[in-house]
Amino acid sequence: MSNKKVWPGSTQLLPIPAVLVGCGNGREMKYNLLTVAWTGIVCSDPAMLSVSIRPERFSYALIKRSGEFTVNMPSRKIASALDYCGVVSGRDHDKFNECSLTARPGETVQAPIVAECPVSLECRVSKTLELGSHVMFVADILAVQVDESLISNKGALDVRQADPIAYAHGGYYGIGDFIGGFGFSVKKKDGAR
Repeated sequence: MSNKKVWPGSTQLLPIPAVLVGCGNGREMKYNLLTVAWTGIVCSDPAMLSVSIRPERFSYALIKRSGEFTVNMPSRKIASALDYCGVVSGRDHDKFNECSLTARPGETVQAPIVAECPVSLECRVSKTLELGSHVMFVADILAVQVDESLISNKGALDVRQADPIAYAHGGYYGIGDFIGGFGFSVKKKDGAR
């Protein structure tokens, strides 16, 4: 066993998903994208997630006003766009255009999905929590759009083919090798538990 160094409390949880949050309605609130790593599932029934955004970000006001957003999981193919959308502000840039990304309205929300992302979740805000440097939007997941080419013959998402991006301490990473499915540690050799 190795010795451990004790650091002050900080954001050392890793890896976490790196996503593109779509907001605006394309009319009086222009479509915008924001790179977010502070996100995650918070409940399964009902399906809910959270995103935490600094109030000074342009996207914060769009989400606060509309109460809707999308969470788009980019693949490695658009990693450069993922990074770019977190560096420049939607106040001054048309990120969809500048990154050659396609905005499509959601099926259940007016916020845009990113057509080039293999998975997009359509969300409606149910709670807002002011936490300090960030405000957390807790939202119901109303619909999930999945690229048909990534759905297995058993109806499951092929995560490796989706090629999602993880974030850890200022760096982007691809997902590694498959280790085992849920419950693999208790599964018997004949496949039963």
